[in-house]
Amino acid sequence: MYARVMIGQVKPEKLGEADSAIRAYQDSIVPVARQQKGFKGALLLTNPHTGKAISITLWETESDMMESETNEYCQEQIARIASVLAGPGIVDHYQLTVQAGVQLD
Repeated sequence: MYARVMIGQVKPEKLGEADSAIRAYQDSIVPVARQQKGFKGALLLTNPHTGKAISITLWETESDMMESETNEYCQEQIARIASVLAGPGIVDHYQLTVQAGVQLD
């Protein structure tokens, strides 16, 4: 399994709007992700004090993960929350090597 990790920062003046970005992730981004080939699950980690957010999406294969970037899925989803982000964020790719105690659908 493979993981795309995206780290973003909410603009300080938009911290009060972070809940709307979280709802967008849950209600819009995840349902669209479920339609992508090879999608296995998603996690969103947020720090309400600093405005830092980490999105982790899991993919069956590396090619499924990379395909989701080239078919514009990623760009469309980032655009949904771009107005509250301080910049483009950091994107990195990993291979999942250990999984314990977490059941993803």
